[in-house]
Amino acid sequence: MKIEITNGDILIDAELLGKMLAIESATVPALMQARAITSICEKGLDVHRGQYRLSFFYQSRRARLNVDRSGHILQRSIVNFGQKPLPRAPYSPNSK
Repeated sequence: MKIEITNGDILIDAELLGKMLAIESATVPALMQARAITSICEKGLDVHRGQYRLSFFYQSRRARLNVDRSGHILQRSIVNFGQKPLPRAPYSPNSK
C-alpha cells in the first residue's frame, strides 16, 4: 500500500513519505502528530477531476504527489529549498 483513498480519507505509506522527505519512515507518524510535518490536500477540478495533489512539508523540503481517485501516483516531485525558509502560509500550523 502506498496511498489509499477511502470515503474521502487519504492514507499514505510512511515509507514513501519518509523517502521523499529524507527522514526515517518510523519517525513520520510522530512528526505529523507534532505538526513538524505539515500537509495540504487539493482536489482537482475540470480536467483534473478525480485527482488529488498532496503536498507535505518538513524543514526545507516539499514532497508533492499527484494521485488519481484509486491512489495511483500520477506524478511526484521533491523540492529542497536549502537554506531558504518555506513560506509560512498555508503550510505552517502557526500561520494565521
